[in-house]
Amino acid sequence: IMVVAGAALSAVKQIEPGYVGVQKLFGKVSNNTLESGLNIVNPLVEVVDFDIRTQNYTMSGVNDEGNKAGDDAIRVLSADGLEVIIDLTVLYKVLPNEAPRILKEIGTDYRNTIVRPICRTKIRDNAMYYDAVALYSSKRDEFQGRIFKTIETDFRSRGLMLEQLLVRNITLPASVK
Repeated sequence: IMVVAGAALSAVKQIEPGYVGVQKLFGKVSNNTLESGLNIVNPLVEVVDFDIRTQNYTMSGVNDEGNKAGDDAIRVLSADGLEVIIDLTVLYKVLPNEAPRILKEIGTDYRNTIVRPICRTKIRDNAMYYDAVALYSSKRDEFQGRIFKTIETDFRSRGLMLEQLLVRNITLPASVK
């Protein structure tokens, strides 16, 4: 009776609210996701949970404010050749139906594999079209919209949805201030 009860309990997997489960059996990833609640699965299957709620990633020059310890602000060169420091927060989430593909192609550390590098690269690529003073003042919204569009495209192709991009602080060089 204990063996049967143990086998029955190991066939039930609970997925917490705000998560989906991806089944993995002997290295093979199932394309179906498990919704939140109780799910009956093969007792040999390993279930990998993916958080599908809004997540944020902050890159900041202030110590202990962002996701990495120390200065993680983005240093970019503007069109006039000046170094500008940008603090940024990215709000994104995993698309539930894309979780199996993310596990197969990227793994569970998509934050450091996809989110951080794409954001940093796209910001550098787009900052070169603006002068330092324009980034700080008149063209800030245009710059934010432009990088949102380029990052959104890359995220979508990788199974993530960019919800919002917040340029929190732009620090100009001392000579410009």
